[in-house]
Amino acid sequence: MGLVDFIKKQFIDVIEWMESTDGVLAWRYPFEDREIQNGATLVVRESQMALFVNEGKVADLFGPGTHKLSTQTLPILTNLKNWDKLFASPFKSDVYFFSTRQQLDMRWGTSQPITLRDKDFGAVRLRAFGNYAVRMADPRKFHTEVSGTRESYTLADLDGQLRGLLLQHLSDAVAQSGIPFLDLAANQIEFAKALSEAVAPSFEALGLKIEGLTVQNVSFPEELQKILDQKIGMGMVGQNMGQFVQYQAAQALPTIAAASGQGSGVAGDAAGLGAGLALGQVMAQSIQQGLQGASAVTGAAPGGLKPDEIMATIEKLADLKAKGILTEDEFSAKKAELLKKLV
Repeated sequence: MGLVDFIKKQFIDVIEWMESTDGVLAWRYPFEDREIQNGATLVVRESQMALFVNEGKVADLFGPGTHKLSTQTLPILTNLKNWDKLFASPFKSDVYFFSTRQQLDMRWGTSQPITLRDKDFGAVRLRAFGNYAVRMADPRKFHTEVSGTRESYTLADLDGQLRGLLLQHLSDAVAQSGIPFLDLAANQIEFAKALSEAVAPSFEALGLKIEGLTVQNVSFPEELQKILDQKIGMGMVGQNMGQFVQYQAAQALPTIAAASGQGSGVAGDAAGLGAGLALGQVMAQSIQQGLQGASAVTGAAPGGLKPDEIMATIEKLADLKAKGILTEDEFSAKKAELLKKLV
């Protein structure tokens, strides 16, 4: 081996990272037994930063550019090693590179429904998922808090931790957003913003910054989805309870008439149809009697009905449910709506 080859083997004059694979956040330059030549060149590309660490102590941090290494460009390292200004010998130091570009399409989601508190429904269960981007914001903090002396640290090493932080702050985001539970699916941008703000401090504690968080889907339990479908149906026929029950009764009349007339011929069919019409008349009279106080009484409760009128209406709705005109879910939804007016 010639003298030149020996010198090249022992001393390093160019330090750089080509970043050949995706998903690497931190990478330690492989010095082995070699030393850094005084006056060597440090190449830090765009979307990179380089950190010098001396015997476990964080020293100088370099941003993008080409840097000549000397006591002038390494003031912290110079102080740690007690070099004088005329120092010109090769030296040893650990050099870590960090990728500061956005790491895209990180996935998050609830593997199981999580329980949240809602002012309208109490304890409810929610599923949600989406994606987000993350980037290196503070290499010094990331080195001391996360990556340490490892040769490399990747996104895969952090994936579970970051996803856990997002799920941990999900309930905080719902509370901070002020969005009613049933409106979350229709306000995903606001929900995503609230979740991003809620989790940002936890990411910053690791030296990271969360960017571009999205909520791609919010889904409700089956029982709550049924209530939501009922509210949509009521909106289609109007918020008047009489109209709603009349609509339900009209839908049920053919079934009632058919069931009553099975096996009885023409007479049975006529009886079944008559029974259906009679039930419709009973329903209309009940709703009219139960709701007439809403417009006639000026000193009633804020909801428009007196307490005794509300209880009477609930009893009549219970009769309709017993006769098969209203389903259990429809009765429960209207009962809950009426009981709120007693508060």
